[in-house]
Amino acid sequence: LMEGFLLQASFYLAAAVLIVPLCVRFGLGSVLGYLAAGILMGPVLGVAGTETKDLQHFAEFGVVLMLFLIGLELDPKALWAMRHRLLGLGGLQVLGTTALVALILELLGLSWAQSITLGLIMSLSSTAIVLQSLSEKNLMATLGGRSSFTVLLAQDIAVVPMLALIPLLAVDKAGVRATAYEGSQLIEDSAAEPLLSLMQTLPGWAVTLATLAIIGAIIGAGHFLTRPVFRFVNASKLPEMSTFISLLTVMAIAFLMMLVGLSPALGTFVAGVVLANSEFRHQLEADIKPFKGILMGLFFMTVGMGIDLSVLASQPFTILGLTMGLMLIKAAVLLALSFGFKIKGKDRWLFSLGLAQAGEFGFLVAAFGVQQTILDDDIGHLTMMVISLSMLFTPALFILQTRIAAYLAARNPDNRPADTIDHGGDVIIAGIGRFGQVVQRVAALSNISTVVLDGDIRALDRLRNFGVKGFFGDPAKPELLHAAGIDTARILVVAVDDPQAALKIVTIARAARADLHIIARAHDRIHVYELYKGGANDIILETFDASLRAGRFMLENMGFSEYEAANFSKAFYAMDRSALRELAELWVPGQPIHLNKAYIEHSRVLEEKLKMALLEAKTVDHARAAPADAKPSPTPETTQELISEQISAPINKTTIEVDASPLGEAKLKPQARAAKVK
Repeated sequence: LMEGFLLQASFYLAAAVLIVPLCVRFGLGSVLGYLAAGILMGPVLGVAGTETKDLQHFAEFGVVLMLFLIGLELDPKALWAMRHRLLGLGGLQVLGTTALVALILELLGLSWAQSITLGLIMSLSSTAIVLQSLSEKNLMATLGGRSSFTVLLAQDIAVVPMLALIPLLAVDKAGVRATAYEGSQLIEDSAAEPLLSLMQTLPGWAVTLATLAIIGAIIGAGHFLTRPVFRFVNASKLPEMSTFISLLTVMAIAFLMMLVGLSPALGTFVAGVVLANSEFRHQLEADIKPFKGILMGLFFMTVGMGIDLSVLASQPFTILGLTMGLMLIKAAVLLALSFGFKIKGKDRWLFSLGLAQAGEFGFLVAAFGVQQTILDDDIGHLTMMVISLSMLFTPALFILQTRIAAYLAARNPDNRPADTIDHGGDVIIAGIGRFGQVVQRVAALSNISTVVLDGDIRALDRLRNFGVKGFFGDPAKPELLHAAGIDTARILVVAVDDPQAALKIVTIARAARADLHIIARAHDRIHVYELYKGGANDIILETFDASLRAGRFMLENMGFSEYEAANFSKAFYAMDRSALRELAELWVPGQPIHLNKAYIEHSRVLEEKLKMALLEAKTVDHARAAPADAKPSPTPETTQELISEQISAPINKTTIEVDASPLGEAKLKPQARAAKVK
């Protein structure tokens, strides 16, 4: 048994390790990678065995953990503020999708009971896939992400009344309570069986009281018992005990919620919200996250394994047509709701496309519908296939949403046309974020006329409140640069956040004017090389000076004198700039640095030179403490001379010149374009 388990586990892990990183590298996301790994394991190679169904039930606990972690990140006040959207946006989505799907299916010849049941099933979306994709793409904080989460939470809540409603649609209502617990996927003939039997024998009013009591106990324990229990456990000084108590918290709450027929994910979400303001919140998050990641990956793999390619091959057009029809219906309902709830722009498409699939709770409700004899086996299998395929297509929907968002951004945010520029200036500043704002302030205090361009209308509106006039538009468009006066301006400052946009602006500006002085903000060293090739005169590494100053403070607080720390920083600056100058000659456009052997070898040589030069500079600086008859104390100039002696490789001064500014600005200047405009 152990050998078989280890072999099977190795297959699962190997498939994930091989396929998921490839999908992430190609921009397809981890969810599609896990689904592809599951398809390879199940339908393609047939490696997955009969354990798939049990593994899926086990892996669904990852959804419970995910909802608990999301609850930890929500302030209870924020959740209360969501109540209108929870009932309005989420409730209307469930009702609207159910009604539309049921109407279409009844027109196709299904009974009203089957139509309503399938409508309820298809109204649910995949909490696991959507939340994972939103988290990976950092979209949870957007309006579209928050609205999607609101709908998913409403759907999780709606599962409970769905399980209560479906038996009422069945012709034979015998054994409702028992099958409801089977639908909750609790394990029969287990240690929990006595408690389950007890709950089934209780009258309705007693079950209601038990449900309210359990929910109250969860909230009360979160408020009053969490701190003493966690402090008691942490007093043992055993790190594993923290993980034990975290898992115990989630598992116990999940079981209690399932005991009374409620969604375990909903229960743990409520518990997470209760604990959101606890001082143990971050510890809980750190303990739970690794388990959540593994279980969610397994869950997605089991979804891929569950796709029966033989059924798909026998009815390909029917199944694909039903899947695409379902996704179009859901997207249409969500799109209509986005207009009513004022979700605009790229958030509208994120909301509409991100929730257009069926969900994992659909498997639960569909199985329950089959158990209640509302759906026959053929319809049940077809429903499962449609749910699986819609989940499989979800990563493609997120890719489509990304393309739409990029298209909308290219067509100007908020669909607003570029402003008409009514004045010129000596300096054009492209980008008015945290970098460009400082440049603009320096120019304004020096009475230098500027023209400010930015594609973010909100940033411009904020600056206008402070009396700074800017013009809306994409600075990477040649027509906007010409309208801003690039033909007559003396300096162009490229301060946009996007590295590729900065390179495009530099290239366009240099092509327009060979004598224009271009100052460009660089994201990293590779970006420095690209901007130099593109034609920039002064290239500023955006974090270099700040990092160097932080290093200087570190030295001072480690016992170096202010003089030693200042000289050490200057020495590092000079050597690093010299190294950057030399490496720029070895950089090959389009070739990754780790594949450029000459670059790697020379960078290692320069690193050793840097260590020797800094050591020498430190040795010379310590001479200041020598007796009066000793050699005179070194000056910063003598330190720089010693550093220069350490550079044995010749410097090609005809190509690049370093501006050794006393402020430590990281700058590269082509010799041919080194003349300053005064």
